[in-house]
Amino acid sequence: MKIKQQCVVALTWTLKDTLGEELDVLSDAVEFLVGGDDLFQSIEEALMGHEAGAKIDLHLEPEQGFGDYDDQLVFLESRELFPKELEEGMTIEGAALPLGCSPDASKDALYTVTEIYPEHVVLDGNHPLAGIALRLSLKVEAVREATEEEIGQGSAGSAFFKIQAAHDSVPGNGTVH
Repeated sequence: MKIKQQCVVALTWTLKDTLGEELDVLSDAVEFLVGGDDLFQSIEEALMGHEAGAKIDLHLEPEQGFGDYDDQLVFLESRELFPKELEEGMTIEGAALPLGCSPDASKDALYTVTEIYPEHVVLDGNHPLAGIALRLSLKVEAVREATEEEIGQGSAGSAFFKIQAAHDSVPGNGTVH
């Protein structure tokens, strides 16, 4: 079966930055709905017409991927607002930010604790891959018709490569997969 709109593709991949540093390897196939909310448009376009077994190498600029880095999504908050066990790398949903945090911090975003100082905490609402050009080597492991439920949900359940603009929402849990 050739890849077309409203079908499900099972993909494996290797994701690298432009310097060749490996950012993620997915060796067990994950299913994505083509024509839904799971994939970036640039990836969907590259997949069209291919079949199981196809290998596709893509170069994605930030605007084709996780977006440009937005310094307006970085907040410096008082350390005393957060629990003692807070660690760098932890993620906090915007809706769970403590009272007293910046009113400009969106409740719909996901923030990563990037630095902890004695008096302040730095929260970053950018996707960890924002601002990075990416090299993606995909392998199409399988292709199948999408179910009515998947089409209705707009997803096969895995939306790693599809995000809304940062001011709308920051997806997932901030991990690569």
